Order: sequence, then structure tokens, then C-alpha cells
Amino acid sequence: MVTAVASGLSVPRSRGVVIGFWIATILLCLQLGFTAYAQLRLPQVAAAFAHLGFPDYFRVQLSWAKLAGIALLLAPVPPRLKEWVYAGFAFDLGSALLAHLAVGDGPQAWGWPAGTAVLWALSYLFWRRLQGVRAQA
Repeated sequence: MVTAVASGLSVPRSRGVVIGFWIATILLCLQLGFTAYAQLRLPQVAAAFAHLGFPDYFRVQLSWAKLAGIALLLAPVPPRLKEWVYAGFAFDLGSALLAHLAVGDGPQAWGWPAGTAVLWALSYLFWRRLQGVRAQA
């Protein structure tokens, strides 16, 4: 058991939940970081954005927002801010999935946001479990 100290109280946390959170969160951040890099640097990804009907400036803004979100997801920030980061990533991934489906792309295109959404869900659910333990303190 790992203990969390909140308001001077020691609350037991499952080691499995902590490990699960960090594995899911690191994989999520690596995937989002890769997509942010690809959106900024790879011409084929820029072409995919154009194929989806998005303007070029949106691709750049989205990439920098992802990088900022990754930093906040990994940093010790207030829970409300982290909740907003998770919400932003949920909108991003849901929108990406819908955009690919709307233009008729196959699984080779929409599979990436769908797979990343699974990592998002795991990270978020583990984070909520950790927050629930802290709230009980």
C-alpha cells in the first residue's frame, strides 16, 4: 500500500491504481506528444488536416494546446485544472474521431484517435480513483 497525506491524515492508496495511473498517463502523453509533433512537422499530417477541412492555423494551435495540456497533465496542478485538461483532450479526441468518420476515412485514420481515447479513458478513470481516495481523507 502507498499512503497519501491529505490534511495531515494518512490515506491508504492501492499501489496498482497508482501504477496503472502512471502507465496509462505516460502512454497517453507520449501518444499526444507524438501527434503534436507530427501535426507541426510532417507534411502528410498537414495534408490530412486539409483533407478533413480544417485550416492550417488550427493544426498549429491544436498542436501547441496539446503540448500545454501534456505539461499540465504531468504537473502537480489543482484538480480543477487537471479536470479541464482531461476535458480538452476528450473534446480533441472525440472531434478527431468524428471528423474522420464524417469524411469517410477508414480505420487506418480513425483508429489512432480511437486508440488514444482508450488511453485517455484509462488515465482519467485511474486519476478519478486517486482523487476519490484523497476526497475521503
